[in-house]
Amino acid sequence: MTEGTHAAHYDFGRETSRETVPPRAPWSRTLRAGEVLTIVDVDGNQAVDFLAYDAHDTSLAYSAPNTLQGQESVYLTAGSVLRDNEYAPLLTVLETAVERHDTLGGACSKESNTLRYGHHTWEQHGCADNFLREFSKHGMTKRDHVSNVNWFMNVPVDPDGALGIVDGISSPGLTVSIRAERDALVIVSNCPQINNPCNGFNPSRAEMIIFDGKGDDAA
Repeated sequence: MTEGTHAAHYDFGRETSRETVPPRAPWSRTLRAGEVLTIVDVDGNQAVDFLAYDAHDTSLAYSAPNTLQGQESVYLTAGSVLRDNEYAPLLTVLETAVERHDTLGGACSKESNTLRYGHHTWEQHGCADNFLREFSKHGMTKRDHVSNVNWFMNVPVDPDGALGIVDGISSPGLTVSIRAERDALVIVSNCPQINNPCNGFNPSRAEMIIFDGKGDDAA
């Protein structure tokens, strides 16, 4: 496993919330502009699927194409700016304790599981189900589902463009911290996938810690 620097480089200010998301479960929260969300891979090798929207206009959603074009990389690292479908900044990765995070692997679903792993997986719970559950809490529907980020997930891309989901590069307690550039609704699926190595075939916990972003150097 590859580890980055786990020591904090930023003062994120006062901790205002801390919640543990059980294995396979969803979570959502509205971040106010300037707040920082730190996601903790509690037990190691756990993918955390993630969507983000303008909290006041959910038609303005995280855009994978705009984000990748803006940084000319398919991975998210420290300094990456998550952009919406109008190219405006939505969130910024302040620091990460792993080398990179995935933007290409998508969210598992009954349909994708069946296609990739066989019809016996049809009844398995997927990230798409988690997202739909959280959408319903915010007046959103399946139409609002866009491409997602996979924090901590390892999807290497070969020179010929081939990609695959392989063993993770995270370990217990490693983190990624993102700052809201404006009020943002963030929706998480703590990935339930058991058919590939993204969760080490054993989904585990994630922790969501929110800071007020008013530290000495978090601005």
